[in-house]
Amino acid sequence: MSLKYAVLAALLEGESSGYDLAKIFDVSVSNFWSATPQQLYRELERLAGDGLIDARVVQQERRPNKRMFTLTEAGLRDLHAFAAQPPKPIAIRDELMVKVQAMDGADPAATRALIEERMEWSRGKLARYERLRRHLLGGRDEAQYLRDAERIGPYLTLMAGRSLEESNLRWGEQVLDILDRRFDYADRSGN
Repeated sequence: MSLKYAVLAALLEGESSGYDLAKIFDVSVSNFWSATPQQLYRELERLAGDGLIDARVVQQERRPNKRMFTLTEAGLRDLHAFAAQPPKPIAIRDELMVKVQAMDGADPAATRALIEERMEWSRGKLARYERLRRHLLGGRDEAQYLRDAERIGPYLTLMAGRSLEESNLRWGEQVLDILDRRFDYADRSGN
């Protein structure tokens, strides 16, 4: 999948500036697709050139003018066609997993620090996801939201992001426990 469809899907929320889209990506899309602001702006230009989004300039007095982007009918059709196609299998590329794979013979304290850092990052993401969840629910309970909301896709992807980070925390706790037991035993036995 290209960044194209992640941008088109984000524009389902309504008209957005490039800055607004970068914030949307940082908060709600980052759990399944990452992009730098520079990548977003390049993609917005391509999509506008392809007629999949419209761009209009908003004049501002004390700030630089900004461009606002909306989906066109062609963009919506393209997005709907994409959404109906089977996805490619997940391909995970996680540098931490390579470091854990290579940890034998290395400093266990360094590995422990890396795991703790990942866990802290996951806790931070879960806190952001909880703020987004409260915003999406808008005072409704989950069942009511899922039954009545105009769009539930953002909530469903939020659920996946939360599950991933909760899984990362469980895995991290298991690894820290294993490291503690293994290296505490090694210290006591002199090995």
